[in-house]
Amino acid sequence: MDFTFVSRRPAPPLGRFAESVWYARGRIDYPSERIAPTGSTVAVVVLGSPILETPADGAGEPFLATTGFLIGPHDRPVVNAPTAETFCVGIVSTPIGCQALFGVAPAPLRGRVVDLATAWPPAATLRRGLARAPRLRPERMLDRVEAALLAGLGSGSDAVDRCEAAVRALEADPTRSIGDVAAAVGVSHGHLDREFMAVVGLSPRALSRILRLRMLLAGLDVYAPVAWTALATRFGWFDQSHFIRDFKRYTGVTPSRYVAAQRGVFTPAQAAPGFVPDVKSVQDDNAGPPLP
Repeated sequence: MDFTFVSRRPAPPLGRFAESVWYARGRIDYPSERIAPTGSTVAVVVLGSPILETPADGAGEPFLATTGFLIGPHDRPVVNAPTAETFCVGIVSTPIGCQALFGVAPAPLRGRVVDLATAWPPAATLRRGLARAPRLRPERMLDRVEAALLAGLGSGSDAVDRCEAAVRALEADPTRSIGDVAAAVGVSHGHLDREFMAVVGLSPRALSRILRLRMLLAGLDVYAPVAWTALATRFGWFDQSHFIRDFKRYTGVTPSRYVAAQRGVFTPAQAAPGFVPDVKSVQDDNAGPPLP
């Protein structure tokens, strides 16, 4: 697979709201892939061939992006299907970053893919500048992305500060009860739910489930036997059927299928947590204990 991917975490103050900016160019060796949610909003400036994006694990409204797209916060995978070579730059917000980066509330975007320039008008100017200089090194392109974000960067608020503190608490321990997290930041459970929906676009419970599964996948070695039961227990699942249900909702596939899909396409250097190549021919053999 001939593919270049460059990613970096912006420095403060941008880094508070942007988890990463990235550059991608090349061809994938399969028709499409599922990409698991991260608890973030994702903006992509398309510089090459159109890309078809379908939210809700392929059951949502598809969007064919010719110039760019914005994926709202979601708790199910998005199906990514390039029509030819991928050439784009992207921005992944932190859970609290959508409004500050793009000037748009995250809640109306939940589970949707929309046109980027319509949602975030500065994207049109950014794209024109990048399209005029396609031979720029990836790092220089990312410099321009960061500059565009900084030019329009919004500020925080008390609600953003509280949600940020709650997100940090959940990142430290995603199994922590939401009531306990709410008390720690000085509000009621219901108040935190409302502020999360306004600032993050997801409920605290939905984000905690995403963070648990994201951490599990980040630490998973798909090229070794997987002790699924022990791994699930470590991250707070004590019922196998519950774990499999959450895993499938998050990735679109069962645990054994996830491992088989990654093994069937990626080398150890290419494996990316949360990406599920659509390769029908891969087998589930040797993926660990027999989970459905």
